[in-house]
Amino acid sequence: MPNAFITPTVVLNEGLMMLENELVLGAMISNDYSSEFQSVGNTINIRRPQQYTVIDNNLDITGAAQDIEQATVPVTLTKTATVPVVISAMARTLSFDRFSEDIVKPAMIALKDKIEASIAAEYYKFYNFSGTPGTAPTTFLSLANPGALLDDMAVPMTGRVGFHTPTTAAALADGLKGVFVQSIAKTALEKASFGEYANFDHYKTVHAPLHTVGVKTGTPLIIGGAQNVTYATSKNTWSQTLLTDGWTNSTVNIMRRGDVFTIASVFSVNPVSKLSTGRLQHFTVLANADSGASTGPATLTISPPIITSGGFQTVSAVPADNAPIVVVTGTGGVGYHQSLLMHPKAMTLVTRALDIPTGQGVKSVTKSGNRVTVSCTEFVNGNTLEQTMRFDMLYETLVIDPRLGMRLTN
Repeated sequence: MPNAFITPTVVLNEGLMMLENELVLGAMISNDYSSEFQSVGNTINIRRPQQYTVIDNNLDITGAAQDIEQATVPVTLTKTATVPVVISAMARTLSFDRFSEDIVKPAMIALKDKIEASIAAEYYKFYNFSGTPGTAPTTFLSLANPGALLDDMAVPMTGRVGFHTPTTAAALADGLKGVFVQSIAKTALEKASFGEYANFDHYKTVHAPLHTVGVKTGTPLIIGGAQNVTYATSKNTWSQTLLTDGWTNSTVNIMRRGDVFTIASVFSVNPVSKLSTGRLQHFTVLANADSGASTGPATLTISPPIITSGGFQTVSAVPADNAPIVVVTGTGGVGYHQSLLMHPKAMTLVTRALDIPTGQGVKSVTKSGNRVTVSCTEFVNGNTLEQTMRFDMLYETLVIDPRLGMRLTN
C-alpha cells in the first residue's frame, strides 16, 4: 500500500532544503525585501541611497543646502516557476529515500536553474566593464583591475562576489594555483567556490550570461551637444536616450541590449568626491537599436544617465557634438561570456507565497526558507491512481543598484 508519510509537507520540507542548498547566484545576492511584499501587494518601491556634494571651506551654508531627492526602484513580482510531477501508484510505493532522490531533487534542481538563469539575465543592466573580449582572465591583475574600478565607484569592499563560467573559473584557478586552496565541499555553493582573490569571493556557475554583440558597423558619433539630463528626470529608471549617427545605414540591431560603449572625453567620477577617475565612463544599451534608413540618428536607451553636476553626478563632462563612440564589448555578431562581479546589494531575489485554494481532493502547503518560498500542491486522479505534485514559486530577480556591480568579459 502507499507510504502514508509522503505528504506535501514532508516532501516540501525536504525539497526546500535541497533547493536552497543548490543555489549559487541566488544564495549570494540580497533578499532583504521579501518580507515587505507580505502586506503591500505585488510591488514595492526600493529607495536609492542618497548622495550629496561636499562644500569646501564654507562655514556659512546659506543658500547651499541640498534637497533630498528620493528615487525608487519598483520591484514587481511577475515571474512564476512551476514543476508538475505525475507519480504513478507504483512509484509512490518507493521508499522516501528513493522518492526524494528520484522525484523531489530533480524538481528542485529545475526550480534552481530557473532562478539562477533569471538572475544572470539581468547582466545587461551593469555598465561598468573590464577585460578583453575573447580572452579569459587568468591572472591576479585581471581581477584586481575590476576591483580597482569598483573602488573608484565607492563600492563597499566587504562582501564582494564574482560569478564565472566553469571554463573561466578553471582558467582563473589554474592561473592562481599558487594561492589556490581546495576546501571540503558540502553544499552546491561550497562546491562552486574556488577561492577569494582580489577581494572577491569567486564562484563558478553554468548560468554566467553570454552576450552577443550588435552589428556596430560604421563610425558612430554623438549628434549634437547638451545631451545631459538631471537626476530628477532620470532617477527612477537610471537611464536616458542618446542621439547618435555615423552607423552603417539600414542595419538592424546596430547595437544590442547589453552592448557597452564609451564616449571620447567623457570620464566617470567618484560618487563621493565627484572628481574624475581618469577612466572613460562605460554606458550600457538597455534595448536593441537599429541604425535607421540612413546613418542616423539612432536613438540609444542607455544607463547610467549623463548627469554632470549635483550629488548624483555620473560623468566629468557633457559629450561634445560629433564625439566618437567606441563599442568595447567585442566583435560585432560574436558572443562572449560575462563574469559578474558585484556587491550583494546590487541585485535582489524576492519570493512570495502563492494563494492556492484547497479542498475537494487538493492539498497544498507553502514554506519559506532562508532565501525562497515554495508551494507544493497535491491531487490524485481517481481513475488512474496517478498523483500529481506540483511545485510553484512566485518570484522576481532585479538589479536594484547597477552602480554596485560590473561585468568582466571572457
